[in-house]
Amino acid sequence: MQIKDLLSEIETFAPLSYQEPYDNCGIQTGEAILPCTGALLTLDVTEEVVEEALQLGCNLIIAHHPLIFSGLKSVTGKNYVERILIKAIKNDMTIYAAHTNMDNVAAGVNKKICDKLGLENTKVLQPLRGRLIRLDTYAPTHIADTIRNTLFAAGAGHIGAYSECSFSAEGKGSFRPSEQANPAIGTAGGDRENIPEIRISVVLPDYLQAKVLNALKQTHPYEEVAYECIRLENENQAAGAGMIGILKNPLPVNDFLGYLKNTMSLKGFRYTAIHKKYIQKIAVCGGSGSFLLPEAIRQQADILITADFKYHQFFDAEGRIIIADIGHYESERFTVEIFWEILNKKFPNFATHLSLTNTNPVNYYF
Repeated sequence: MQIKDLLSEIETFAPLSYQEPYDNCGIQTGEAILPCTGALLTLDVTEEVVEEALQLGCNLIIAHHPLIFSGLKSVTGKNYVERILIKAIKNDMTIYAAHTNMDNVAAGVNKKICDKLGLENTKVLQPLRGRLIRLDTYAPTHIADTIRNTLFAAGAGHIGAYSECSFSAEGKGSFRPSEQANPAIGTAGGDRENIPEIRISVVLPDYLQAKVLNALKQTHPYEEVAYECIRLENENQAAGAGMIGILKNPLPVNDFLGYLKNTMSLKGFRYTAIHKKYIQKIAVCGGSGSFLLPEAIRQQADILITADFKYHQFFDAEGRIIIADIGHYESERFTVEIFWEILNKKFPNFATHLSLTNTNPVNYYF
């Protein structure tokens, strides 16, 4: 098995196109075509993590946070990033990061937090916009079902909790084959054809456009397949920032804060003044999620659980919501479980290891 086989499973789950513009997901160093001797899963890549991978015989590290965020002008070992790169290259080790793409996919980091907290009826808090494509294509009536099934199998037609969604409209198509044509219907150089056709419309995420079009062209009987791709401004319910859900039974605030501490294995956390009696509707965002405060308030969440709030941003709660800042590492620590679940499902007998190295750079004194 090659390294690229494992990375392909990660990217199928969390497409790289879902990463934020500032991010640097994907391979940080190394070659994807090398045979994989084992994978170490971690939140961060540190020198201790690289040493752990070497001791385990792993030549692949899959991390949540990228090792390289900005351009490097030299690699001389003057800081931990450069030292890690040197050591990885010397040992033919590949380092890979799935960061904001794993944050933005609906089944990713924030869903994991919701699952830990036992939330129900979860949905993306702030869905991505402008990332959906509507594909219109035209097919002879007798082959319309085959075309639909091809589009569905390639990933088109998913809307929220529904699959195989499409719209059809009957009409007539006309064309005249030239003498150089190889028509499925009619004769080269013959008369104009007028045939019953069906327009099939489906919605798909933009990262699947090439795959879906390729499947369409391979299945469609026409030599020249007629289709249109139109970018939509609709929300993509399957991708975006944060998540919101409901506790089946509301908890008194102090009881919930204790539940949060125990469930997320926290030493402690910061929170704003309490102006509510119960907690039931909960918004979450792994990592830095202060930008989601207005949306959490708009959707009437009782509490926003995230990290990296600045002092003055706590005032923005204004008694309308409780902010719980549980720490960046603490909010994302379970991401490695997602990596393990993805790989173990596809490769149950492969050597995949959860890192035992605590990479949290923040310490607490009690």
